[in-house]
Amino acid sequence: MFISIHELEVRKVEFSQHLAPGTLDLVGELRQSGVLDTKGRAELLAEHRGGNDIVKDIRVVGSFSTEVAAPCARCLDPVPSKVSGDFDLLYRPLGADATKDERSISEAETEIGYYSGEGIALEDVLREQILLALPVKILCSESCRGLCPHCGKNLNVESCDCEEHMPDPRWAALADIKNKLK
Repeated sequence: MFISIHELEVRKVEFSQHLAPGTLDLVGELRQSGVLDTKGRAELLAEHRGGNDIVKDIRVVGSFSTEVAAPCARCLDPVPSKVSGDFDLLYRPLGADATKDERSISEAETEIGYYSGEGIALEDVLREQILLALPVKILCSESCRGLCPHCGKNLNVESCDCEEHMPDPRWAALADIKNKLK
């Protein structure tokens, strides 16, 4: 769904959508595995900066919920994760805050996103919010044993015959010096 500046100049835009699994293209190995439910509204805020200088900001307020399949941080098996959240976002035209001189920005300005063209795509807003809502590290279980660093076998499924402690070949020269000093 595209939220157009021209439509927002006339009225607020209400949205309520149910996006089928796989509709959103997430990054890397992440994928949308459940229906994405979202509802909210978008409105145009006119920021008067003096004279005839008016900046048209888009405010998007809403909520979402879905299920995402992400790889386990240890064994790489897909892990279903329920993700939901509320958002209240402000988007400003790209270049509206540009100045010739460098300046520091306030904490409030760090919360502003930028758009180019005639509006923003709701899917882009939702993709960003889903990625921000995901935990940093996703595990299939706390007891996950992960992958063998030598042969790559999933240690949750099968054991391997690799040595418990294999020396790192990058340290071989130092090991030789240690042995000569003995």
